[in-house]
Amino acid sequence: MIRKTAFASALFTASALLAAGVAPASAQSSAAAVSCYGGARTLTYHYQAAAKEYGTYTTSSRCNDINLRLITDGPEGVFLDACVVFVDHTTKCNNDDTYTTHGTEWATVATDVKDGTHFVLRVHAYDIYAQNVTFQIAY
Repeated sequence: MIRKTAFASALFTASALLAAGVAPASAQSSAAAVSCYGGARTLTYHYQAAAKEYGTYTTSSRCNDINLRLITDGPEGVFLDACVVFVDHTTKCNNDDTYTTHGTEWATVATDVKDGTHFVLRVHAYDIYAQNVTFQIAY
């Protein structure tokens, strides 16, 4: 009998939360990721010796971080190095002026960035295989 009561109580609570418009925590974090990545901007990098800058962009409440992933159809194992320059404050990359390497999975270029922050994405080839690379940023 206790099992039935506990189950009924949990079912009632879940129903009440859904009726009130509150999604379970797992659905909330999943929805946030979809919302963040759903607004991603698609760009193309063409190989060059120097780093290339994209932007200036402004962060929004859609994402807490600045994220990047490659979506190129190029050869397997193509990567790009990227960093973020917060242009209102510096001309140097974040993370002590270092780049991070990015592939086809979403990864963070800058973490916990305040809404309304202006930035430039600075990208350079990881190696010579990064000739024409299509990628996305979400911010």
